[in-house]
Amino acid sequence: MEKFKLIVDSSSNMVNDPAHNVEVVPLTISFGGKDYIDDQNLNIQEFLSDMNKNQVAGKTTCPSIQAWLDALEGTEKAIIVTMTSGMSGTFSSALQAKNMYEEKHPSSQIIVVDSRSAGPELTIVLHGIEKMIQGDIRFVDLEEEIAEFRMHTHLLFILQSLHNLSLNGRVSPTVAKIAGLLKINLIGTASKDGKLEPLTKARGMKKAMRELLKYIKDNNYHGGEVIIDHCENEKDAETIKEKLQAEYPDAQITIRPMHGLCSFYAEEGGLMIGFNE
Repeated sequence: MEKFKLIVDSSSNMVNDPAHNVEVVPLTISFGGKDYIDDQNLNIQEFLSDMNKNQVAGKTTCPSIQAWLDALEGTEKAIIVTMTSGMSGTFSSALQAKNMYEEKHPSSQIIVVDSRSAGPELTIVLHGIEKMIQGDIRFVDLEEEIAEFRMHTHLLFILQSLHNLSLNGRVSPTVAKIAGLLKINLIGTASKDGKLEPLTKARGMKKAMRELLKYIKDNNYHGGEVIIDHCENEKDAETIKEKLQAEYPDAQITIRPMHGLCSFYAEEGGLMIGFNE
């Protein structure tokens, strides 16, 4: 099959990978009168330090149509995977870019995938797509095959701080403050309609990780690929990896640092776990 270009947005916590023809298109995070472009030049420590001092609501801006068009330039076949349309206009801007690009280049073929998720699940989906296009699948069958694959991928997360979510009106400031004082962690998931929703609360990280591992198994996990993204919390990410590998020694498990967008929502100590059943 011809060479594909694979394009994702920066909520995937991925970096440009020319060897695999992968390009990352950045979102922008704004707070405290400053814009932070979520690319490989973003200094995460500085970003987190500024974020911790910030006491007003921030905002995130999806990539422009032009940014997607720039990423598509010169390609005949491309697959774009975006963060959930339930929380961002990223999918919409990518779709508009696809239509404009195909109009200008009638022989091109572009697929835009709404991951209905964020963070490591995007990468899991992308890895699934890479395997598909290495096979002999026809382009016309790809969209259906990707949709089928996505039925077996999941996202779970643990948040140790609700500060930013309270600033942005997602939880009440009182709840966020009490959760911080009592060291209550929030365990959540990406629902099938692409919203991030809470599953349960746990006091202390040990209990939170126990709950998380239970939810992984409840989601039919049988040793598929796992990606654990962390915000300055490699220690707990390693613990989850060890516990999973004790039961599934052949599982491919990767630990990565979060980039700007996921760090903005997950905050310090946060973990996001994407996996394929």
